[in-house]
Amino acid sequence: MSDRPLESSRVASPRDASPREAVLAVRQEVAKVVVGQEQVLTGLVAALLVRGHVLLEGVPGVAKTLLVKTLAAALDLGTRRIQFTPDLMPSDVLGQSILEQRAGTASFRFREGPVFTNLLLADEINRTPPRTQAALLEAMEERQVSVEGSPRALPDPFVVIATQNPVEYEGTYPLPEAQLDRFLFKLVMSYPSVEQEQAVLARHDRGLDPHDLAGAGVSAVAGAADLLAARSEIDAIRCEEQVLAYVVALARATRESPSTTLGVSPRGATMLLHAAKAWAWLSGRDFVTPDEAKAMARPTFRHRLVLRPEVELEGATADGVLDGILASVPVPR
Repeated sequence: MSDRPLESSRVASPRDASPREAVLAVRQEVAKVVVGQEQVLTGLVAALLVRGHVLLEGVPGVAKTLLVKTLAAALDLGTRRIQFTPDLMPSDVLGQSILEQRAGTASFRFREGPVFTNLLLADEINRTPPRTQAALLEAMEERQVSVEGSPRALPDPFVVIATQNPVEYEGTYPLPEAQLDRFLFKLVMSYPSVEQEQAVLARHDRGLDPHDLAGAGVSAVAGAADLLAARSEIDAIRCEEQVLAYVVALARATRESPSTTLGVSPRGATMLLHAAKAWAWLSGRDFVTPDEAKAMARPTFRHRLVLRPEVELEGATADGVLDGILASVPVPR
């Protein structure tokens, strides 16, 4: 994503703000608690705008969970959190039917799992076995779950933000390609700069309690109505034929690269289009340029590439391969 910060807008209240002003105000609320990570935050906001799921990767202690919890607090949306562990079962995610006995009669009642919410924080998703990871597949793709053969619709909006530790860490289970392809973005949270880390310590020294977001002054400044209105405006953003051709060329280049055994699917190309339109809307434009597609290519494509083993042994990374592709594919003017 671009390093250029989006313009800020101050709003008096969510009621008198335009959808774009309300969404930009969310960033200001998050900044009351989380220092830096502007690109990651912008990616999370862009994903919410187009109902895209996000995989958030970083080592323990870089505020992945805090960032998502603060974002949820700035939005008037239903939010649930699941701590994924090795013993977590699919029913712990989806829910289950329980037998109830009342006045001499017995009947089954479905008890909803935490997946029935607007914003689901799947914390450390790669610490649970594949069977439980797979419980989210239908939810992420079709926004419904099937329990005991019956489909049950999820709320709208429904977005999964999943955190994970780097796959080389002990006790992790790599996510299968089919599930990775359901995520709009893979965003990487790195260590803060020296100045940012000092600012974090200064806030804690002044009494910041990351578990008391209301005490830190974080309040809901946008909600489902703002996201729905924003989504309508984003859908109306124009994308010229040459930009569509550029998105297709980038996706096809990942499949033809000698460094990959698996490139970006047509679904991935479609997701890049939606991401580019969201970025254009956040930037205040009503049309998509190739720059938006190029800026969003890394977070949209990096988790969809499978590199050849010999290339990985030489130290290549998905981002490095994408850098080469972005440099080689002609940009339309």
